[in-house]
Amino acid sequence: MMAGCATLDVSSQLSGSEEHRGEDCGGDSDKEEGDGLTDAKREVLERCLHALNHAKNDSHTLAALLLITRLCPASQLDKPTLRRIFEAVGVNLPARLLVTAVRGGGEPGLPPHELLSLGTALLSALSTDSDMASQPQLLATVPLLLEILAHGPTNLEQTQNPHGRMEKSPENNAGNEAKQNGHDATNAPEETASPAKLDEAMASDCYQVLTAVHALPRGPEQLLSRGAVPALCQAVERNQTFSQKMAIPLLVCLLAGKTKDKAWSKHSPELLTLLVTMSKDFCTATGQTRLDMCSQLVHFLPPAGGAVEKETLREVISRVWGELRPMMQAKMTPRQIGPVLVLSACLLDLSGWELAGPPKFCCLLVNRACVEVRMGLEEPPGNDLSRELQDTLTGCYRIMEAAIEQACSPAVTPTAAPTQGAVSSLSLQQSRQVLGVLEEAFSALMYHLQQVDPTRYGEPFIFATFRCLCSWLAEETSCLKEEVTKVLPVLIDYSRSHLLTESSERGLSDWMDKMSVADASGSWTGKEALRYLLPALCHLSAEEGPRKVLLTLDTPALLVKYLSHSFSSLKGKNAVSLARDPSMETACSALLNFAVTEPERVRKDQSFRSLETHLSEALPVLVHKQSLLVLAANYCTLGLMIGRLKSAPTGSAEAGQRRFFSTALRFLHSALDSDPSLGPAKLSPAWEDSWDEVAELWRLGVQALGGCVRAQTWITVLIREENWLRNTLGILGPCSALPDQHTQEALEEALCAVADRCPLCKQDISDAMRRYDKGALSCMRNLKKAVGVK
Repeated sequence: MMAGCATLDVSSQLSGSEEHRGEDCGGDSDKEEGDGLTDAKREVLERCLHALNHAKNDSHTLAALLLITRLCPASQLDKPTLRRIFEAVGVNLPARLLVTAVRGGGEPGLPPHELLSLGTALLSALSTDSDMASQPQLLATVPLLLEILAHGPTNLEQTQNPHGRMEKSPENNAGNEAKQNGHDATNAPEETASPAKLDEAMASDCYQVLTAVHALPRGPEQLLSRGAVPALCQAVERNQTFSQKMAIPLLVCLLAGKTKDKAWSKHSPELLTLLVTMSKDFCTATGQTRLDMCSQLVHFLPPAGGAVEKETLREVISRVWGELRPMMQAKMTPRQIGPVLVLSACLLDLSGWELAGPPKFCCLLVNRACVEVRMGLEEPPGNDLSRELQDTLTGCYRIMEAAIEQACSPAVTPTAAPTQGAVSSLSLQQSRQVLGVLEEAFSALMYHLQQVDPTRYGEPFIFATFRCLCSWLAEETSCLKEEVTKVLPVLIDYSRSHLLTESSERGLSDWMDKMSVADASGSWTGKEALRYLLPALCHLSAEEGPRKVLLTLDTPALLVKYLSHSFSSLKGKNAVSLARDPSMETACSALLNFAVTEPERVRKDQSFRSLETHLSEALPVLVHKQSLLVLAANYCTLGLMIGRLKSAPTGSAEAGQRRFFSTALRFLHSALDSDPSLGPAKLSPAWEDSWDEVAELWRLGVQALGGCVRAQTWITVLIREENWLRNTLGILGPCSALPDQHTQEALEEALCAVADRCPLCKQDISDAMRRYDKGALSCMRNLKKAVGVK
């Protein structure tokens, strides 16, 4: 029975019990050293450590441990001494204790429950050292610890080892033993006997180990792969000891950041069941408890767009909205309303406005979010916003972003069909009211950003503010024009700063993962800031006042750098993962606006020369990627629009120029089916699906080709060498008509330029028009005049 007493004493000491703290085994009058031990204690401790290091079996090890814990509490030991104890004990001993408890048996006086108690206490103490916590033997015990937390220390005598002895092999793998005996936490069978009570000490020790593992660099992945999520969900569902206090916070950590998608992908049934339970508890809670649960529920909502049972999730969201509506209508302090607004923002992320409630409530929600933003950002310049306030305002931003989409939705017009997730009954007056309060809030955002010092550009809250403002500017640039123009230097400087520093802001990257704001491009790379601003730049570059400001900020150079970086990323992807990047297309549109409206700047600006070089290198690659046809059309048209502004080279054309124009000619020709037909001309199959998007670009490109021919006559040589003219005439001659009148006008303008600059081409056109006196070619009256055909 002495062994049993030793077990209990060691367990209580290692788990931090206060009853032994301050106990002495030596004279108090001895001089104490820096670690709190007297000389006498130090001498005895060294003997104990020697015995611990030379223990011949587990009984000797436990006896030495007992002496050490009686001699001096852990609080009196310095880290080096603790480390010596940990290394002497090792992880194999507590792992064997757990396995022996699982398999049943042990020496007289060491029942399974006490073996578990001792094993978990030892593991808890060892895990306080990060090196020990990362040992494979300790990680292998995680499934057993999760089993204990999920089901309690079950009646283990039914599976006793027939020899009734502790496993002695130091090579024992606790995880494998557990799996062989049906104790894997991810696949644990239902209990057939009443579980023994999980005492607080054992539960605390188990959670200490799991928390220590989670703190490792790959800790979340280690726990996820060992079944932590379903086990902890079970612990909460069964209301096991400390489940509310420790299991839920640990789950919150596992459901944050990059592991959230993995957790929901692998364990969505268990997480959804827990979410249903928590939503019901939320509905029955009152007062401060319900407010606290708002913050808790946020973490247990699934990622947007995930594979979750939709109907059950809709029921949960509807249930929670039902409780949030009266809360939103009640009087609350800023501290109280913050969690309510954040939870509302997360629900909008999941289901849009469809389940939020009637339009009147939606207007109220937006109004309260805008009020909080205006109040929160009214802090004097230089005053740091608290983390709590930043989290609240970030939630408000997400409500505002959803409101922008809602207020600008076609559903607010009487004749348009409602869009999915929109409140179709939002009246025009309500829409105007929403836009009005949003305008006031965004005015506060612009003022706040102008006060931000560039040294704070890496802060997550500044990015959230920037992102929210960009979402508004993408839809609305006609309001607050003066304020928008004033804030442009900050927006450009912020975007340029992140693009130049690339992915150095680790904190911002982690925040984007946590808040689920990274888009399809993947994790933060430094380009995301400009990515959000691009739609606004596309609008603003078309307006004279803002465009002049953008030019003074050297915005074209920023856009060219963005395209170059983004194209480098595209080249590194294989055909399977190669996907369309709308942001690159938007950047091209903004540059195209500059090319159309600022010809002198294009001729002189070095950034446009760099752009030409980039286009000549990229277009030959893009034209062979079917998924990137729209981007190729943008590149082709942009290059031709720049080319029409250049004068003819004094000598022979550069290789890059020849490469670009040769590719552009082949690309433009590929839009029409090359098979001659007596009927109307058809689009080539590769262009049919994208024609609605690229038709205008194609026509503009063909017209720009005509401008290039007039400015640089040498291009007519390429037109003949690449057979563009012959192939085009081969399509136009036999066909009865082109796909539309605008296409015909664009081709006619280009052919007129070719005929005007090249006598040989003029003759070819004339011969074709005489050969085909009917059809599309014969309808081009200006071309007839140009070549002298009546």
